[in-house]
Amino acid sequence: MENNLHTYRDEINRIDDELVRLFGERMEVAGKIASFKKENGLPVLDAARERAKLADVQAKSEEKFASYTGALYSLLFELSRSYQEKVLDTENELHKTIADAIAENTNMEFPQNAMIACQGVDGAYSQIACDRMFSGANIMYFDTFDKVFSAIEKGLCRYGVLPIENSTAGSVNKVYDLMLEHNFYIVKSVRIKVDHNLLAKEGVDLSEIREIYTHEQAIRQCADFISSLGPDVKVTAVENTALAAKMVAESDRRDVAALSSRYCASLYGLRCLAEAAQNSDNNYTRFICISRKLEIYPGADKTSIMMILPHRPGALYKVLARLYTIGINLIKLESRPMPNRNFEFMFYFDLETSVYSEAFVQLICELDKISEDFRYLGSYTEMV
Repeated sequence: MENNLHTYRDEINRIDDELVRLFGERMEVAGKIASFKKENGLPVLDAARERAKLADVQAKSEEKFASYTGALYSLLFELSRSYQEKVLDTENELHKTIADAIAENTNMEFPQNAMIACQGVDGAYSQIACDRMFSGANIMYFDTFDKVFSAIEKGLCRYGVLPIENSTAGSVNKVYDLMLEHNFYIVKSVRIKVDHNLLAKEGVDLSEIREIYTHEQAIRQCADFISSLGPDVKVTAVENTALAAKMVAESDRRDVAALSSRYCASLYGLRCLAEAAQNSDNNYTRFICISRKLEIYPGADKTSIMMILPHRPGALYKVLARLYTIGINLIKLESRPMPNRNFEFMFYFDLETSVYSEAFVQLICELDKISEDFRYLGSYTEMV
């Protein structure tokens, strides 16, 4: 059996050697085709030709391998187009805009004093994130995420700070949905350790609590602790955890408590009845800092984009194949349904790539050509 396995592997190696040689030949010809298209003003993508070619190779394949052959050639087409784009070395307006933003801030550090829009009230985790990113922030609070976006668009504030995902409870879907409706750029991000504490008025005992105020994300993050309190304790979702603490402090009731930060205990004169109530001690929330103007600062190694893809099989696969081809690491993929478009989605990508790399330039010059709508959200660094 061992001898047979060695024999089979030798056969595979021989076939692979030939495949590599033929693949190189095919890519060389693809490059020549790219040059011809450039000289004659033809687009890189010829969808009719690809469909015909795909049908042809599947028809020539044994029936049991037809679907595999189709998948192989679909990837080959993506690789060929990517190489053709590289041969053409085409720049688009977006790349020029990004290059200008990089040049504008080449010798600049991220600003430390600015007017910042945050959702919530004093003590909100957004404020804590804001304080991490800025040493001299002047914070303007708003009661909804939508108003934070609007404050940036209208120029009321230079920056806005918004939660985007939590390591325990997942994505903040309201923020992702609002991304479709507003124009903005991400200029920085930060990860904040989140510890939820049960806060109540001085002199109140845990056994007295009958209602807890907190944010919906905190409810999910503290599900085990809440369950341990029994069915007689009601949980009410409010706009954020700091507001929950403020509501408890201003309430005439003794039987209410808030799941909030320890900072809010001292801020609102409350007592901590239970510490670290979250399910996991490894509980982090990621916040993004947004602006109306594209700003890219030295060291930017993370890029965020949004894409609306054609509603047909393989659309997302083609994007992922393109990322793989040019060597860019995908660190987050989020999908959100499109309003008024049945079963169609917006895809959000976080990519790990230096803004100065050749791969980044190639990405920016290619992706808008394989999507219905492509939005570059910015390149930035993340504080941890």
